[in-house]
Amino acid sequence: MRRKIPSTAAMIAFDAAARHESFSRAAEELSLTHSAICRQMAGLEEFLGLPLFRRTRRGMKLTEAGLSYSRLIAARLDEVERDTLSIMTRRGQGGILDLAVVPSFATKWLLPRLRDFLQMRPDAAVNLNNRTRPFAFQGSDFDAAIYCGDANWPGTRSIFLMREKLVPVISPQLLPLLAERSAEAIAALPLLQQATRPYAWRQWFSSFGLRVPHDMTGSRFELFSMLAQGVMAGMGVALIPPMLIEEEIRDGRLVIPVEHECFSDRAYYLIFPEQHSESPLFHAFRDWLVGEAEIYREAFGLE
Repeated sequence: MRRKIPSTAAMIAFDAAARHESFSRAAEELSLTHSAICRQMAGLEEFLGLPLFRRTRRGMKLTEAGLSYSRLIAARLDEVERDTLSIMTRRGQGGILDLAVVPSFATKWLLPRLRDFLQMRPDAAVNLNNRTRPFAFQGSDFDAAIYCGDANWPGTRSIFLMREKLVPVISPQLLPLLAERSAEAIAALPLLQQATRPYAWRQWFSSFGLRVPHDMTGSRFELFSMLAQGVMAGMGVALIPPMLIEEEIRDGRLVIPVEHECFSDRAYYLIFPEQHSESPLFHAFRDWLVGEAEIYREAFGLE
């Protein structure tokens, strides 16, 4: 069955004309004549059965349908360009892994180690894309996901990487406000919240046998990186996995006022489709990642 897709030339011409809202400037960008752009747009509108542009006193303007279509086409052309440049660079060799990752973990834990894997596989590329919530692999371009939370996604398999340990951190400028380094003194400070861990403070205080009525109140941040910035700005105290703030603790921008281990109810997993292709590159990455996680667990007691 023939696909209902306009010609590539028409889509490229439309993308240029939509960005400039000018057939003349699109023609100049693509080294075509003005009449050639006009023909392409007329043919595309006939193919779609609806107008993409309207004439005004000030020139061409996108219709509502044209604006919506231009955003979709621009995204698809960007994807095709990225894929084309990738295969050109690698001359068809090696492979590409597309991973959905939780951003803080990827930035602070995975990326500092990823260079080692790529040195072992110089013919490979690993693309990281931000995803903070579960999604369906079917219809996506992802080979796997690194996720923190419930790993029971339908139609998938998962491999445990590590548990999530949380520690309280504070800016050095707020230390003088602590009467003593205790959980009770922490409770007297503004408690910053991680949006996806609403019960984190309650669990931490409960591990001391404390009940703090305001343990779920305070400014909320979606990402741990945002939470860390809030703490460093002196907004309050927060619970953050130490592996995500190793540098900030080492250089003194963040301080752990109370040394007390408390594991959250979450863990990090590698998740991939149940019917995953037998990709040697994925298998190599999976084995490397599991090995790195095991080393880290043993070193920091995250079993």
